[in-house]
Amino acid sequence: MSGTPPHNPPTPGSAPSAFGEDSGGPGRAVGGGARESKSSHEAATAVDPVEGRPPRVRVAGIEVDPFTERQVVEWVAAALDQGKGGHIVTPNVDICHAVSTDPALSALVAAADLVVADGMPLVWASKLLGTTIPERVTGADLIWSLSAMAAGIGRSVYLLGGPPGVAARAARELAGLYHGLEVCGVDAPPFGFEENAEELDRVRARLVAARPSVVFVGLGFPRQDRLIAELRADVPSAWFVGCGSAIAFAAGSVPRAPAWMRRAGAEWLFRLASEPGRLARRYLVDDVPFAVRLMARSLLVRR
Repeated sequence: MSGTPPHNPPTPGSAPSAFGEDSGGPGRAVGGGARESKSSHEAATAVDPVEGRPPRVRVAGIEVDPFTERQVVEWVAAALDQGKGGHIVTPNVDICHAVSTDPALSALVAAADLVVADGMPLVWASKLLGTTIPERVTGADLIWSLSAMAAGIGRSVYLLGGPPGVAARAARELAGLYHGLEVCGVDAPPFGFEENAEELDRVRARLVAARPSVVFVGLGFPRQDRLIAELRADVPSAWFVGCGSAIAFAAGSVPRAPAWMRRAGAEWLFRLASEPGRLARRYLVDDVPFAVRLMARSLLVRR
């Protein structure tokens, strides 16, 4: 296969924890890559929608669910069993920076059913504040672990976004890795389709006809999450995951940072070296100063 499957891929029905890449600002690439061995967080008690959820942790101006990747997958599986759908947002530093200057984006993130931290600065800041977020949970990893879960319980997934041909390639990679996985549809609409009523209706009709259980939407924040808010009512029992360019990563068309860089919180350096022209201003002018201020404020609050 041409993609880059996890080093230790989760077996159907399981969801190993992993470090991963961010869910992506506009056009940011994310997706499956080499996975780490199981972390100590995996032993955490399962979180069930019936029994309630732990309180959210406020960090970088966003309320975050303190879930491990395994807990996210368990939550989604339990919700699907109850016929309930939802929306997962994985904010990173770039998304937090955007939210800090736009109340509408803040409301968009707050309205999600699950908000899990993508980005080590959010995890570090939470530790400084004494309200620990256990680990990063990224769209880059969820595209693998949620697909494994879907294969294990006979559910389908749908891929929406990415350049032409990439979603189809990602579908082959996922289906090849997880025996029995049904990828019930792929769609790669042209850029700006959501501004065209006819194109949006076409995307909506294809999605509704496919009747998926999990929908990975890879358009970059906030486009993907605005689209999810638009489409959720049409497939109320499905879970939508805003996953940046995780589809491109799963297809193997975009490389992901080595595992040691992800562990060290240095994934952004890999991205910057890969695409300096596009990412230099975003990372060096916006995101790095925001992350430094976040850590400093968190340390002062704790003291």
